[in-house]
Amino acid sequence: MRLGSGAFAAGCVVVEVLGVALFLRGFFPAPVFSGAERQAASPAPEPSAGASSNWTDLPPPLFSKLVIMLVDALRDDFVFGSKGVKFMPYTTYLVEKGSSLSFVAEAKPPTVTMPRIKALLTGSLPGFIDVVRNLNSPTLLEDNVITRAKAAGKRIIFYGDETWVKLFPKHFVEYDGTTSFFVSDYTEVDNNVTRHLDKVLKRQDWDVLILHFLGLDHIGHISGPSSPLIGHKLSEMDSILMKIHTSLLSEERDTLLPRLLVLCGDHGMSEAGGHGASSMEEVNTALVLISSAFERKPGDVRHPTRIQQTDLAATLSIGLGLPIPKSSTGSLIFPVVERRPLREQLRFLHLNAVQLIKLLQENVPSYEKEPGFEQFKVSERSHRNWIRLFLEENSSEALSNLGAKVRRQYLDALRALRLSLSRRAAQYDVYSMAAGTILVLEVLTLLLLSVPQALSRRAELDVPLLSPVFSLLFCLLLLALVALHGVVCTAADSSCYLCSLPWLAAGGVMVLISALLCAAMSALTGIFANGKCLSQNPPQCTSRWSELDLLSLLGTVGHVLSLGASSFIEEEHQTWYFLVNTLCLALCHQLCRNCFPGDDGAPQRCPHTEDECSRVAVALPGKRTGPERWELGRVPTDPASLEALRGPERWMVLASPWLVLACCRLLRSLNQTGVQWAHRPDLGHWLTSSDHKTELSVLAALSLTMIFVLVQKRCSVTSKVAMAFGLLGVYCYRAAIGNVLFPWQQDSKDISKGITEARFVYVFALGILFTGSKDLLKSQIIAADFTARTAGLWEIHSGFVLLAALLLRPHSLPVLVLGLVIQTIMTRFIWRPLRHSVAEVTVMHYWFGQAFFYFQGNSNSIATVDISAGFVGLDAYMEIPAIFLTAFATYSGPLLWASHLVNFLTSEASSGAALRHACFCYALICSAPASVYIVLVTSLRYHLFIWSVFSPKLLYEGMHLLITAAVCIFFTAMDQTNTQS
Repeated sequence: MRLGSGAFAAGCVVVEVLGVALFLRGFFPAPVFSGAERQAASPAPEPSAGASSNWTDLPPPLFSKLVIMLVDALRDDFVFGSKGVKFMPYTTYLVEKGSSLSFVAEAKPPTVTMPRIKALLTGSLPGFIDVVRNLNSPTLLEDNVITRAKAAGKRIIFYGDETWVKLFPKHFVEYDGTTSFFVSDYTEVDNNVTRHLDKVLKRQDWDVLILHFLGLDHIGHISGPSSPLIGHKLSEMDSILMKIHTSLLSEERDTLLPRLLVLCGDHGMSEAGGHGASSMEEVNTALVLISSAFERKPGDVRHPTRIQQTDLAATLSIGLGLPIPKSSTGSLIFPVVERRPLREQLRFLHLNAVQLIKLLQENVPSYEKEPGFEQFKVSERSHRNWIRLFLEENSSEALSNLGAKVRRQYLDALRALRLSLSRRAAQYDVYSMAAGTILVLEVLTLLLLSVPQALSRRAELDVPLLSPVFSLLFCLLLLALVALHGVVCTAADSSCYLCSLPWLAAGGVMVLISALLCAAMSALTGIFANGKCLSQNPPQCTSRWSELDLLSLLGTVGHVLSLGASSFIEEEHQTWYFLVNTLCLALCHQLCRNCFPGDDGAPQRCPHTEDECSRVAVALPGKRTGPERWELGRVPTDPASLEALRGPERWMVLASPWLVLACCRLLRSLNQTGVQWAHRPDLGHWLTSSDHKTELSVLAALSLTMIFVLVQKRCSVTSKVAMAFGLLGVYCYRAAIGNVLFPWQQDSKDISKGITEARFVYVFALGILFTGSKDLLKSQIIAADFTARTAGLWEIHSGFVLLAALLLRPHSLPVLVLGLVIQTIMTRFIWRPLRHSVAEVTVMHYWFGQAFFYFQGNSNSIATVDISAGFVGLDAYMEIPAIFLTAFATYSGPLLWASHLVNFLTSEASSGAALRHACFCYALICSAPASVYIVLVTSLRYHLFIWSVFSPKLLYEGMHLLITAAVCIFFTAMDQTNTQS
């Protein structure tokens, strides 16, 4: 079966996406917990005291009512720092002098809302796959405080983020949810909560009240933690806290038990305004427990202490008189109960320790060897002795000293148990991971073995599908895999995703693995057979590798190998900046070698082929008439040396690599990214500060003007008009939401959501895309209409540019402008004169696309994903458009460079194989890092930074591979268009 190399590569990448998805499903398992097993189990009795009776019931509740005020993205310094003193005076008074306990609660990554809610209420450590599931939260089946409270007859009311309603359906007697993803709204989301407060605080028909405020988080996503809007929102939260606290105090006089008000955050906020990663600003959250039970004595100064966020679940359970959730890895926040009688304190600690011991026994086969288990046994023996003494005599110094000793032993045992369970929080589905890894490696092997045929002149290859499928080897492999699948699924003692699939789906995976393995072996056999023939009749070949070829190979391999180190992943942008700069220097050397003659008066020879210099021709714009094109990588019939260039043209060619280097250096200073230097000031921070809004407005206007100048030349008149109005609409949108100013504005007082302006831009962008698509269809009908095809592709590229201009933040518009400038310089003064091969041009586009991914301010941290781009022009949360817009804004750099590659090859290369070669090369250099990285992550799955560094990068690699599949399909579609034309 003969296939074009482009179609073959696209198919391979699609299969690799399936393999990566299977691997991710095993690496990020989504276990289902059934809380029914231990739901009705009786609590652990107090340690036996001989013939005396034990305390077998749960202790009574400590608080009559509970109010949880969760402020999204409330990092610790917003309450305990200077901003708290300035904007939250009432909260500061409670923290410093009032009846409260203050803590810095550490949230484990991923620091996004849904996993953090699960951690707060279950006490467990959610998996990293919850980052994806955060978009559409499923029902929480794991044992948790809310389910326990409902089972105990507690009446729960909720107002705020609708994530709670999805996690706990039918748990609330009353609720009003608001979408958490519409980040442009930071006012109505909180007003929708506070409008219920006056009424519900006067009522007595509830036991638990939960309020989740989203406005602070939305402000962070829009304008960062330094925005003046942060102060206003903190003041609003302070006044709401004061209202709730005073209401609880006024009603507490008529009750026997005090009431508890919890002020907490689910996660923090990075300096860029996002969250999801593991920086100090993202993991440190404020936690304040307010109750008359914590009344302090004169002179009692309490400073915030550090705890784990998972500790809150056990503490709330004890406070409400409920069993601790069975999956909780947290320990009781002891200051909450330290004023209770000593026997109650020990009872609480014993219940917590027994729950952790049971969890340890379920998850660790050799649990007896764990230090925490041994410490628990010692504590329990000491506790038993204390109970015996307590029942014999009511008070003595020996009893008090022994009780203090038992308390210390329990606290040490709890810390050790929590540490042991945290180390074993990751439960990998090794079978699914292995199947996905095998699929991915088979695809990479098949791509590597197909390089000679795929990059041949015809760009076609024989895909050995039928012969391997019907071969004896295929049947034997399939039978072996089916037998192995049956054995693994029968013996599996934990949930396995591949085993849970229907036999038809699992069989399809096995057929795919067997077929790919047979195809790879067939290709390898063919290479050996051809090698024997070539050894008997060796060809006369004078070609050898050029410097660019070696740089492309070594740079790609070096980048792949660097992914095995956590520091290189955190600072991967430095790798791409180095490779792009090195590429520019190599191009400068190549231009100088070809422009200046050697000692013999002739241009110096390039080492790519013997006739390399003879294929270096002057092909500058303005010198061509009609659709004359040259074939990349082949010798033209009428060559001319770069030495023939004279005057400004020659110096522009020589200066072009240095101009590109200057643009890259300017872009590096615009957005700091990575981890080590992300906190350092950059031009982006300076421009986005409120004091420099005028400068940002001027820069945005100039950038939009430059975008129009750079893209309009090859557009039709209709597209030019649409582009002009669209870019004007982009500025109007940014002015409407308060990012920039019009010349007649003094300040952006009237701030709106800019929905009308953004939709105005969408209309023009879609119009330009439609015009380009129409021209492409026209080129298929009129076979010789080369102009329509190139114009259509350029208009599609222009439509993508307009969409990127709308979604990128205004201070990042220079990234888009300089990207277009670099594309223009490289096209006019490097790629056309030097006539690089398709593979070299493809690698250069890929490298620049990766560099521009980081120039935008992205990193391998989830916190740098700008989710506000997903809601531009939307007045309600719509999942599919929001995901598409967020993904496009995040990957606009690689996508625009891939789009430019299609335009360049279509307009410049006369050979129909150019797009196929490019598609194959693009697929190969994208799939290699993903394949190797999966192997590296598998071997490093117990690494210290597996969740904070390697796991986010794994998600990025999966998303990048998915976008690569879309790019390859686009390449293949354009190649089919060229073939039919």
